[in-house]
Amino acid sequence: MQIRSDILRIYQKVHLWTGITAGILLFICFFAGALTMFKPQLSAWASPPTSILPQIATAQADELLQQALELHPEIAKGFTLHLNDDKYAPLTWYSRGGGRGLNLNAEQWQATLDEHGQLLTQKVQPSQLGTLIDQLHRTAGIPGNLGHEQLGVLVMGVASILYFMALVSGVIFLLPTLVKTLFALRQKKGPSRFWLDSHNLLGITALPFHIVIAITVVVFAFHDVFYDALGEFVYGKTPGFSRGAPLVQPLNITHLPPIREIIATANQHAPGYEARTLTFMGLDTPRPAVRIEMYNEQALMRGPLADFLSLQPYSLETQFSTFSPTATGTWGRIVAVFFGLHFGSFGGMPGRWLYFFMGLSGAMLFYSGNLLWLEKRRQQQKGAELPQQPRKVRLMAAATVGCCLGAMVAVAITMLLGKWLYSWVTNINYSYLWSYYLCFTAAVLYSFWRGAARAAIHLLRIGALACIAMPLTSMLATYAPSLGIWAPHTLTTLMVDLVALLFAFGFLYSARLTQQRAVNGPADSIWAIIDKQNSATPASRLSVY
Repeated sequence: MQIRSDILRIYQKVHLWTGITAGILLFICFFAGALTMFKPQLSAWASPPTSILPQIATAQADELLQQALELHPEIAKGFTLHLNDDKYAPLTWYSRGGGRGLNLNAEQWQATLDEHGQLLTQKVQPSQLGTLIDQLHRTAGIPGNLGHEQLGVLVMGVASILYFMALVSGVIFLLPTLVKTLFALRQKKGPSRFWLDSHNLLGITALPFHIVIAITVVVFAFHDVFYDALGEFVYGKTPGFSRGAPLVQPLNITHLPPIREIIATANQHAPGYEARTLTFMGLDTPRPAVRIEMYNEQALMRGPLADFLSLQPYSLETQFSTFSPTATGTWGRIVAVFFGLHFGSFGGMPGRWLYFFMGLSGAMLFYSGNLLWLEKRRQQQKGAELPQQPRKVRLMAAATVGCCLGAMVAVAITMLLGKWLYSWVTNINYSYLWSYYLCFTAAVLYSFWRGAARAAIHLLRIGALACIAMPLTSMLATYAPSLGIWAPHTLTTLMVDLVALLFAFGFLYSARLTQQRAVNGPADSIWAIIDKQNSATPASRLSVY
């Protein structure tokens, strides 16, 4: 395909500058997004087994609710039932905090029935590890609020617009050589060519995935603007979302139909779906609701883990549904499909693993893009003088290493410290927050101090040590339970340790390649380790410390 060279140069510049502007933020979001595919498993891994009361048969839910209500009348305002999910207690409600988002001070009550049918309750502080990683996914770790919206979400909305522009311009720029070079990984032509081929392959093969992510993030970030526009130009005076008429006379929890009847109504709403979680809200208000998470691994579900069905809990009338075209209309279903594609909530566990690897490949796409930009702008200097790269290139290299590798290392250390500090601190959730931001900041500062090449090697090694320490900690917990740490208690929590071990090998392998490049690669590269007291020969570049 022939495209004029001047047009190609324009698209190349658009691709470079939009990519480099948003690349670091997108790396953090994609890496954290890959981890959030297993958010419940991460939270369960970070919680001792004793903090989750055992499940009961669904038929016992009414008896459990009745006994809990007698001892804790505050349940009458709202509560959550978890059905056949060993990652949660059967009945939970919040005495403080709760709701969506990161709440470090949340306190939760749990309840179940013992083997004799007697009530068991306990107050816990739910782990926010999974929620913290999800916040990184949504905000890239940018703190603060702008109005009622998180600042990081709005920033990522802008970054995703640039991301979409980079995708389109990159495809156009590649069109003339797409067929010839798509699957060519030319290792023998040097690291730069190999990174370029890898970058192009990752971008083109996952292009539909990246387009969906870019568009949906823009919608997530600026949904208020879109909803206001729809209200003004589409719905007019008719509300876009209706929960039905409010009750003339508010009812209370004693008027609830049996739980089994609510579950049966929900399961009949759509064939193939199964009610997993029932959250009752506003039971003593004019607008009560029960939001039910409906699971069907064969469907393209609207939420991160399930579709949603909202019923009026007393009459069982449908208020809202994310999987019924007649309830939301054609446009509503299109939006639901896009959201499902963003969350990867289809295909069961294989689908989640697929999105996990696609999220990591997306992070690698942005990291490799920054490496290519840096290599393209290095100054090749000949002669005996040591090569001195431009200051802006050195700073960008340090920022890339510090932010990208720093985020990965900070998450690994935070997870590790969570187990060791659990018995020593009053609120482990604050430890998660402080640990991540302190480690991330230290990694960025270290990268600027020591330079990108040395910092990359050291951070990769630290990340490997932290990841190796996770399964070792679990092994130690098996033989020394008095330390206050705990071993994996389910298959899903064991998988967290196994994946950490795989990450450790990946970090070690990357550190080895990075050191080889630093010592044996081109001396005028930003990634070279140079002994400034001697000439730029390989023998004078052996030290990476």
